[in-house]
Amino acid sequence: MTAPVPPARAFAVGVLGIAVFSCMDALMKALVIAIGLYDTMFWRSIIAAGFTAALWCALHRRRPSRTALRLHLIRGTVSTLMALLFFWGLARVPMAQAIALTYVAPLVALGLAALLLREHVSRAAIGASLIAFAGVGLILIGQSRAALGHDAFVGAIAILVSAVCYAWNIILMRQQSLAAAPIEIIFFQSLVVAVLLALPAPWLASPLPLDHAPALILAAFLSTASLGLLAWAYTHAPASYLAPTEYTSFL
Repeated sequence: MTAPVPPARAFAVGVLGIAVFSCMDALMKALVIAIGLYDTMFWRSIIAAGFTAALWCALHRRRPSRTALRLHLIRGTVSTLMALLFFWGLARVPMAQAIALTYVAPLVALGLAALLLREHVSRAAIGASLIAFAGVGLILIGQSRAALGHDAFVGAIAILVSAVCYAWNIILMRQQSLAAAPIEIIFFQSLVVAVLLALPAPWLASPLPLDHAPALILAAFLSTASLGLLAWAYTHAPASYLAPTEYTSFL
């Protein structure tokens, strides 16, 4: 965790993490439409918790510090709310528009990195983010001309709120990376989300849909892989430097 790594390598790993995360988003949209938001989120989280528990037992098993445990609980809670809002909105909004709406997150994250982490935000990072955000504005102008209806409007609001949560999530990723190893981060992240989603399971959950089990397993694997890649990247570079990697998700 302490070995020096070139910033460009951390940035490249962050981009790969975002690419894997974006593939999961596309898969999750199909699953939410097919079996509903709660069942998709619940079963993916249970499977992901199983993946990460196996990794934890095989590779780590050290008790987290109090600081790290507090961050795991906070980020897991924020991530659960963020994901529920995002995937609910994603089922109602064209994916290109949904991804564009999330691009307020890196801009908010730059401000939070300076405020909460006392990081220096370079002019290059600010300039690159503003240029990318201008491109997002053009996308939104084009999408606004389409008659998408009330559901799409409400879905867009949910995605915007999720994006603000995600900005905080970016900062929490950096704070976690300074307090815990990547394997610890992905295990406790998955565990907290699974526990929170399991609380209403007796009333909301349906049996595992076997027809969609392969897609749910793949979504859980992609989720775990992206968490690991991003945890490694944020261990080796500041949040203000890595936040603009979010813009590469549009590819």
